[in-house]
Amino acid sequence: MKTSDFYYDLPEELIAQTPLQQRDASRLMVLNRQTGEVSHRHFFDILDYLKPGDCLVMNDSRVLPARLLGRRPTGGAVEVLLLRDLGDQCWECLCKPGRKMQPGSQVVFGDGELTATVTEVREDGNRIVRFHYRGIFLEVLERLGKMPLPPYIKAELKDQERYQTVYSRETGSAAAPTAGLHFTQELLEAIRAKGVKTAFVTLHVGLGTFRPVKAEQITDHHMHAELCMISEETAGILNSARKEGGRIICVGTTSCRTLESLVGEDGSFAAKSKWTDIFIYPGYTFKAMDGLITNFHLPESTLVMLVSAFAGREHVLNAYKEAVAQRYRFFSFGDAMCIL
Repeated sequence: MKTSDFYYDLPEELIAQTPLQQRDASRLMVLNRQTGEVSHRHFFDILDYLKPGDCLVMNDSRVLPARLLGRRPTGGAVEVLLLRDLGDQCWECLCKPGRKMQPGSQVVFGDGELTATVTEVREDGNRIVRFHYRGIFLEVLERLGKMPLPPYIKAELKDQERYQTVYSRETGSAAAPTAGLHFTQELLEAIRAKGVKTAFVTLHVGLGTFRPVKAEQITDHHMHAELCMISEETAGILNSARKEGGRIICVGTTSCRTLESLVGEDGSFAAKSKWTDIFIYPGYTFKAMDGLITNFHLPESTLVMLVSAFAGREHVLNAYKEAVAQRYRFFSFGDAMCIL
């Protein structure tokens, strides 16, 4: 199967640059994965498609304000993007301009409350950077860092919390699990009041989520590993929902990848964590997920491939064509799709 099999034509003006004022006012396309039939609703109508006993699974990862703007001793501007915490005050980072960031290079951020030294250049071009600061690093980041918005978003984000879900709590992602951005606390309360269970998993989203598939054959593509985990409480909720015949509906591809990475051979769940590089594309047999709430994804991306594995490539590409015709908003701050 070729990467080009997952291409669709998207006018640039349909890429959402800013979030809507009201989170759950976005449009919702509902796709029947058996028939390919679509219907057009608003996200607050999601309640109509959930049944008592169902379990909604959400990724509670919180985005690090991981984009740091600094300067070198010569005064030259530098951008450092945190990718992965390696411990001992060291992080794997993307640095711009890379040619100026060689081992031994120094960087100052803010008024000097945070400084950094490049210690290593990796084969893939990423840098290992050691940070120097007083106090708690996450608190320093909250003061100095900016949200690492995807490259297709050019507009400045006025309210940093709009790139966080209302239920985010475990800091560690380089990008938001954006399907969850549509939920409000009021909508979640209404969902629970209907008898729908809610459960939280954690997958810290890496920038690999934006990495294009360059291989011609999709089987030649290798996924970037991400840390995911299920708690004992969540495992219990999921096992109970399964036992009682409820559907497990994932909010976002990250929740899906977490469950599919950690589910047991018998379909049960236990408290567990691992680094996952699971790559889901057509032909994959789902062991955990019965439904998916997701956004509209980039052409030829691994996320379009995952959605196509769940609902069928033709159904998905037809739905995307309909979304373009109906002027849906695409990608992180865009509209949503519910696949059942």
